[in-house]
Amino acid sequence: MPAPEQLIIDTPEQIALEFPLASAGSRFLALGIDSLLQAVVFAVLGLLALLAVYLRARLSSVLGTWTLAALLLGAFLLYYGYFAVFETLWNGQTPGKRIIGIRAIGESGRPLSATDAILRNLLRIVDQMPGIYVVGLLSIFFTARNQRLGDLAAGTVVVHDRPVQRPEIPDARPRQVRYGAARLTPEEVALAETFLRRRAALDSYVRLTTARQILDRLRPRLDIPAGRVRDEERLLEEIVAEFRAR
Repeated sequence: MPAPEQLIIDTPEQIALEFPLASAGSRFLALGIDSLLQAVVFAVLGLLALLAVYLRARLSSVLGTWTLAALLLGAFLLYYGYFAVFETLWNGQTPGKRIIGIRAIGESGRPLSATDAILRNLLRIVDQMPGIYVVGLLSIFFTARNQRLGDLAAGTVVVHDRPVQRPEIPDARPRQVRYGAARLTPEEVALAETFLRRRAALDSYVRLTTARQILDRLRPRLDIPAGRVRDEERLLEEIVAEFRAR
């Protein structure tokens, strides 16, 4: 059985993807950063609101009344829309989540949609009851996938984000080196080709994990030196090219 902190997803290509689930500590640390950013903006809005009240009281200015109304609306949107807007535009991340290195995704591994982001954050008002997110914290502790109520409603989870750093590495291997790609079946080659066609649409961590798992599946049939390959995608490209060039 998979470890409780792992989310296992089986893709249509019969590749199991593993996502390390974010703990309550990581999530609350990200929430603390987001709350701090919100507090800074609220402080600025508060100063502007005091200015608007002063204008309204001293000058009976209509401008002051409208300014105060706009500031109150802005504060409401900031508090309730901050998370939904950032998670929609930043693919499941807020500034706090990005700094900590976590993101919200669908339970199936798909990227977060605008509907998912709105729904999971509508229930934030329940998760934070009766204060300091007690309901949400209990839900995270008592669910197998560390989900608060908003996650359960939207079908989302929060996972650790593992960015892929893929530096350009000169290929010093002689061109005559062959991998024995002729020993692969057409189905195995089709699996590699399907990944190579779809990789641009995948999350960075999913992309790296899938490439490694496909390569591990093909390795027993190929002449690949033992050890960790530095660029799995490039190796898959060369294997497919060798098979098609027979």
